[in-house]
Amino acid sequence: MTPSTPPAPTPQRRFPVGAVLLIAAAVAADAAASLAMARSSHHWLPVQASAAAPYVDDLFALETGIGSFIFMGCIGVMLWTLLFNRAPKYDMEDGDPIEGNLKLEIAWTLIPLVIVMLIAAHAIRVSDTLATLGGKQRVLGGAQAVQVAGAADAGAVGGVAGAAGDFGPIQVIARQWSWEFVYPDGTRSTELHLPLNRRARFRLISMDVLHGFYVPAFRLKQDLVPGSVIDYSLVPTREGRYRLRDSMFSGGYFASNQTDVVVQSPDDFGRWLAEASRAPLRESPNAARDLWQSRLARGDRGWATVPPASPPMVHVIADPSAPHEG
Repeated sequence: MTPSTPPAPTPQRRFPVGAVLLIAAAVAADAAASLAMARSSHHWLPVQASAAAPYVDDLFALETGIGSFIFMGCIGVMLWTLLFNRAPKYDMEDGDPIEGNLKLEIAWTLIPLVIVMLIAAHAIRVSDTLATLGGKQRVLGGAQAVQVAGAADAGAVGGVAGAAGDFGPIQVIARQWSWEFVYPDGTRSTELHLPLNRRARFRLISMDVLHGFYVPAFRLKQDLVPGSVIDYSLVPTREGRYRLRDSMFSGGYFASNQTDVVVQSPDDFGRWLAEASRAPLRESPNAARDLWQSRLARGDRGWATVPPASPPMVHVIADPSAPHEG
């Protein structure tokens, strides 16, 4: 009887040390490049001029770093495949019919979910720390909104409402297309002046459509919703002149709905407010009205648009030629 041939020994698979080291080096390089992108992202933004700005910039840097890591990781895998795992020149065959990998599908579902939830949790903590948004009171229209805000302002003593050291409330009135700011003493202006390092409180009012109160240097934005009086606050931390823009599309001339925010020392702000209160009321210039009149002079042709509201009567008129930051 012929003895059976013993089966050949199964070769043992060696641990792929080289592949692991290569992947580790690639991940480390990706992480270093992503960290550099996150740090450099602070230089892409305007100057920091409010207490909210550092928190918002750090959150932006975190999201930039995570996005860079994922983007460069994907691009790196694609480049590696193109360089070292591409098909031969004349290979016209289809790829292997590989079925779904359940473990891989679970991984690429759970990992993005965890990342997004962590970012959301951090963003919520930042929002709670800033505490910029207060209550909202429903009204029947712009006229009632001004009346409600004015009645509430009457309860402020010496221009202070809320915690000690706060200034306000200041009424922020948005129209198509102009800004108007009414201070607790009744002073009106078309540029916003704020005292340095004091929490400024606002009551945001829209007289017509949806507007956006947005100061890039403050890193803050809040919608002005028709039929609502919205309490809002911020702390300016850097003296200077900054741009306030209408961030919502509010009609044909919304791009002209811009003005300046001037942050001053408390003493300078007090002097400005005292001088402004003694100035006579006068109609403010309005870029939207100039554009509308130019349209009428050409025969009112083209797409229909809404005529601008009458410019507000104010004590202080914004200087459109003044240089600003951010």
